[in-house]
Amino acid sequence: METSHMGWYSQTIKQYLSRQEVDAIMRKSDWRAVGELATTWGWIAAAFALAGFFPNPITILAALIVLGGKQLACAIIMHDCSHNAYFTSARWNTLAGNWLGSYPILQNVEQYRPYHLQHHKFAGLHNDPDLSLTKGYPTTALSMVRKFARDLSGATGIKGQLAVLSMHAGYLSYSLGGAAQWLQKRSAWDHLRLGWKNLRGPLTANGLLFALLWLCGAGWLYLLWIGALLTTYNVSLRVRSMAEHSVVEEQENPHKNTRTTYANFLERLLFAPHHVNYHAEHHLMMAAPPYNYPRLHRILLSRGYFDEGVLETGYWKILKKAVAGKRT
Repeated sequence: METSHMGWYSQTIKQYLSRQEVDAIMRKSDWRAVGELATTWGWIAAAFALAGFFPNPITILAALIVLGGKQLACAIIMHDCSHNAYFTSARWNTLAGNWLGSYPILQNVEQYRPYHLQHHKFAGLHNDPDLSLTKGYPTTALSMVRKFARDLSGATGIKGQLAVLSMHAGYLSYSLGGAAQWLQKRSAWDHLRLGWKNLRGPLTANGLLFALLWLCGAGWLYLLWIGALLTTYNVSLRVRSMAEHSVVEEQENPHKNTRTTYANFLERLLFAPHHVNYHAEHHLMMAAPPYNYPRLHRILLSRGYFDEGVLETGYWKILKKAVAGKRT
């Protein structure tokens, strides 16, 4: 039975930060949380407006790319709120995490939270439910091209969304890392009832999004939301997953299996929303608000944490590492 990393995280925090610094990093601000949410949804509105006011192949492609990156941002909102890391109130974390994060991408915080906490407990170990997201790298350039081709063609998205619907209905166990298992069959009514319980929020949120676009005279723009969810979102998700835990020196060592990656403007737009690129900091203090991660990073960097930790200067370098050799 593999032990969890939680004790190591606790001891490491004490090694690198004072009690006062921990308190400052853990301090939440409702205003800053609102600002984070407004930024993501402002980009979503801008992408719809671009395609709606100037509809042509170039603006539609640009909107699909931005929407895919902002759907990843919605997933990160769900992720951060599942840690109760945004708002001072647990209730507001759940509400915002659902309505502005998980529901628009057909997920919910209640199912995601217990699943994701197992990743923190066993990151890189055999018990890690996300392990399959980061295995298989480095790989060949041809294999990487095939992966991205499946993402952009919609093959990855269709397969993934069918799996998510099956999880919501109780046919599969909940797992976003490809380790879902078939559950004992229930009556058709039980599956329908469970599916409605898990999907009523996502369906309502997507209905409201369509209604808002329709009231603006451009209901067809909702097709871009679905199109991005099936295509560009999966590219953003793949790159983000690679950056966090793939191609690391020691997969089972918590100090060396989680990477922080510096991100420029375009990388933040597409792969690193809401400071998720500070992933080593997140694993060290998973309940800290993400808007405090840059401050935490500066402290850790100045005190030598990254002398052994994993730090990269950009996402393009991650991609080059991920195609540097044969599949492992």
